[in-house]
Amino acid sequence: MISKKMTKAITLQINREQFSAYLYLAMANDAMDKGFKGAAKWFTMQYEEEQEHAMKFAKYLQERGAKVEQAAIEGPKTEWKDLLEMFKDALAHEKLVTGWINDLNTLAIAEKDYATQNMLVWFINEQVEEEGSAQDVIWMLEMGGGSKGALFMIDRKLGEREDD
Repeated sequence: MISKKMTKAITLQINREQFSAYLYLAMANDAMDKGFKGAAKWFTMQYEEEQEHAMKFAKYLQERGAKVEQAAIEGPKTEWKDLLEMFKDALAHEKLVTGWINDLNTLAIAEKDYATQNMLVWFINEQVEEEGSAQDVIWMLEMGGGSKGALFMIDRKLGEREDD
């Protein structure tokens, strides 16, 4: 049986994952509004991944016999100056999520909840990938220096993203 404290912490993380999805959907919409179809696809795929993360946590709680309760989701920022700002915000958000996942793991260790520790390994590895993916795009955008040609090529590259 999973503890009430661990259940509460994972339930909060489900809400955070849903907020993450909502944030990426806002980024996808703003990218599309700015004419960046490739970036919009990239952010839409992030939106879908974050929903999957929330479901993964919910399913885990259900498998452990805990009740999943949902809370209201705060509205995210909806407009960015440019793609670079979007991806910098995405990276900052992913670093925040990494901290939350690490906090869950710290709690699982303190409670000697080995099943939760094991489940969290997947999320810990996923966060390394999430941060690296956003950082890679930031580097491309910074190397492009705002050149319209570079932005065009980067947007095309982002549009080539396939399911992970």
